[in-house]
Amino acid sequence: MKKIPVRFKLVAFTFSLTLLLYIDRVGISAAKGDIESDLNLTDTEMGWIMSAFALGYALLQVPTGYLVDKLGPRKIIMLIVSIWSLFTMLTGAVWNFISLVIVRFLFGGGEAGAFPGISRANFTWIPIKERGIVTGINFSGSRLGAAFAFPLVTWMISYFGWRGGFYLMGGVGIIWAFFWYRWFRDMPEDHASISDKEKVYIIENRQQNTVKTPSLTMPALLGSGNVWLAMGQYFGSNFIFFFCLTWMFPYLRERFEISVAEASIYSMIPLIFGALGNWFSGWLVDKIYKNGHWKWSRSGPAILGFLLVGVGVIGIIFTHEVVFAVASLSIAVFGADMTLSPSWSFCIDIGKTNAGTVSGTMNMAGNIGSFVTALAFPYLAQWTGTSNTFFGIAGFLVVISILAWLKMDPTKPIMSYGKI
Repeated sequence: MKKIPVRFKLVAFTFSLTLLLYIDRVGISAAKGDIESDLNLTDTEMGWIMSAFALGYALLQVPTGYLVDKLGPRKIIMLIVSIWSLFTMLTGAVWNFISLVIVRFLFGGGEAGAFPGISRANFTWIPIKERGIVTGINFSGSRLGAAFAFPLVTWMISYFGWRGGFYLMGGVGIIWAFFWYRWFRDMPEDHASISDKEKVYIIENRQQNTVKTPSLTMPALLGSGNVWLAMGQYFGSNFIFFFCLTWMFPYLRERFEISVAEASIYSMIPLIFGALGNWFSGWLVDKIYKNGHWKWSRSGPAILGFLLVGVGVIGIIFTHEVVFAVASLSIAVFGADMTLSPSWSFCIDIGKTNAGTVSGTMNMAGNIGSFVTALAFPYLAQWTGTSNTFFGIAGFLVVISILAWLKMDPTKPIMSYGKI
């Protein structure tokens, strides 16, 4: 029987991490009705609770990305999964609005280093020609985790209550962190299970300069036009996607007057399309790269994705049926998730051994978009009397994001050292 390459096992591990990451993250949206009823909360207060997560997540992206680059993904990923799992369990112990805001803010901070950690691990473990599909697989785990969180958490609430559901989710994370630390090594050269053949293949085909180089200075990071453009387009991508993690479930349930069970099923569909968007984009990124077009392997799939987001939000604005609303959301999320593989591949391209810091910076900007989304949706609906205002703003951000991708160049690293 042929031995499974160790780097494939790594992808399975990081896929399961993103699956867990989003089950824990989306659980609060599925439990929204029970939490509001139990703690006597309003929709705008829930908006602040959901945005507190996004703010904590955004603010700690760069620090945790820096720590991943400095100390390695083995230690930092183990630590952050343990921390966020603790705060997942503490979500089940809150007693009022303020306590829930604080816990969700700290939970967001705990999750902050996950994707920068994965990016840093991929830099040393994954050949550059496999980078697109691996990134797509990893992000598809987050979408599938979010999709299945809705019926899963609904089921857990029915048996254990919403508090018991959060205790269970946090416990699973602690177990995952233990096995990660035992199995993973920062460099493939140090992994006991890797064959000499696979080790040579990885070393010869990964992006060069895996030897540790000086950390990025803030002037170098903020002086890069590539970084600012990556941040801007990722803000636009997260603005529409975070809606699906926070407000899609209650939006569908309340606007179309459907049951909790129906809303949970309908809410799964756009997120499953998001997973498909990640797989397709990851394949397309690698296909274009192997044909000798490095720049367009990043910008082409991303621009196509944003165009689909535009089509989707226009559809949402003009539909009056739940089936067409879900179809439009599915197109928009498929497109938004097409931007992820090129975005994170781009950060590894220009960041190299500082990939954690660069991807964390981009993700910080993206999750400021998430923070804005969680608040903008309920407040805009309250001020203007329609949710269409929110989707109109999303369409405007699509145009800005496409213009950003036309300027981005993965062949220009932030620090020009050695071989690209």
